[in-house]
Amino acid sequence: MTETTSDTTATPPAINSRPAWRSPQAWLLLLTVVVGGLVFDLASKSWAFKHIAGFPVEFTREQALTTVPLSALLPAHRPMVIIPSILNFTLVLNPGAVFGIGAGKTMFFIAVTIVAVAFGLGVFILATRERDRVSHIGLGLILAGGLGNLYDRLVFGCVRDFIHPLPKVTWWGTTREVWPYVSNVADLLLLIGIAMLLWHAWRGERAASVASGASTPQAHSG
Repeated sequence: MTETTSDTTATPPAINSRPAWRSPQAWLLLLTVVVGGLVFDLASKSWAFKHIAGFPVEFTREQALTTVPLSALLPAHRPMVIIPSILNFTLVLNPGAVFGIGAGKTMFFIAVTIVAVAFGLGVFILATRERDRVSHIGLGLILAGGLGNLYDRLVFGCVRDFIHPLPKVTWWGTTREVWPYVSNVADLLLLIGIAMLLWHAWRGERAASVASGASTPQAHSG
């Protein structure tokens, strides 16, 4: 005789059912990451534009919006070598988004950044739970990176970049650089935050799949 039974105790009740927006600890973690990341980004840019060229490099928003090319606002300077062939610091003014994409569309990227920040807060409020700490840290890094570059666009009319990985390293047999982009801490925070959210989503899907398999009715022969 064959009968089908189900294990009603396989899935324990959720212990993190409270929404994140109702948790002071979740808000504290999010805001700590946002403020810490934003301060780190702006402080690093300020340090870079004071020291890398050997003297402070200053310009106004009006100059950035009217000078073509933007590089004319920067003095000729030697890159600061941090790790040979691995990492240089060199000053670049970027009128676009990450890696210089969309140059010349400052107002567009200001609007996009504001929408992205609002979206990130919406995800935190509507789609995360109290114990989703990885998501909260990832969202905090994304918000910090977005706000850091938004500050630059509003105050300076462009984004201040200085981090150049793999300088002068070229593809084998060519003169093309492996990584020709110069970026900043805000860009790094954005990429890390996105990676953390993707990892958390993957783990959530995997856990849901395992739980679904564990709760599937089993056939027993007797």
